[in-house]
Amino acid sequence: MLLLSLAMADILVGVFIMPLQFIWLIESCWIFGTTICAFYNFTSFHLTSVSVHNVALIAVDRYLALSNPFFYSKKVTVNVIIFVASLNWMFSLGYNTVLTYCNDGQKCPTECIIVMNEIWSFVDLVVVFVLPCSIMIVLYLKVFAIAKRHANAIRAANSHVNPGASKTDHVPKHSERKAAKVLGILVSVFLLCLVPYYTCSFLSESIQSKSFNDVLNYMFALLYLNSLFNPIIYALFYPWFQKSIKIMFRCRICSSESSHMQVK
Repeated sequence: MLLLSLAMADILVGVFIMPLQFIWLIESCWIFGTTICAFYNFTSFHLTSVSVHNVALIAVDRYLALSNPFFYSKKVTVNVIIFVASLNWMFSLGYNTVLTYCNDGQKCPTECIIVMNEIWSFVDLVVVFVLPCSIMIVLYLKVFAIAKRHANAIRAANSHVNPGASKTDHVPKHSERKAAKVLGILVSVFLLCLVPYYTCSFLSESIQSKSFNDVLNYMFALLYLNSLFNPIIYALFYPWFQKSIKIMFRCRICSSESSHMQVK
């Protein structure tokens, strides 16, 4: 359900936001008028917020599943996750409605920007970047620590059962390296897409120039590209998703035995 919520936010960014953003970059000015500008600003803020908070919710879900599996299996049901994901969408909708209402919109026909005051800039920085980013980093570090602890326990059990065994020692170490690699990619891509935009956004109050506004537009595009990277990172790391993709591309999805196929 969390992956579905993330996928919906990301595909809506790709359909409604990215085309307008890249046309804006190519044309070097806004050519769609005030109505589309208002739609673009609100939708981009809303969907980006939903996507970022979904990433944080996935980190919380993984941490709960590993740290307290009995609580997770009993309390974290599908209905609970649907409620949490829906609450995320409603919170983002309400928050960004207030944000766009309380700040100035398009002032020039060739530009499409929202000028936020210092208070709203700080609030948006905390709500959409600092808080989810902190949750993600802290929880994934704890997830890696739990995985490392489990790997050490497996290694100790293997050496206790068969002290002379060396072939099985590489299994926990391989798991540790794989966990570190996956978590490193998740955190690095997340920060790579968000940090440049929020750095430029924070500096925009003190730097007023045409060239800096152009740089800010490119950072917007990088922020939206996070929605391109999310499906690659999250979906393709799941073996069952890889299997489904292979069956779809081989045109075997309509077969009645598709759910039982062994795909290599």
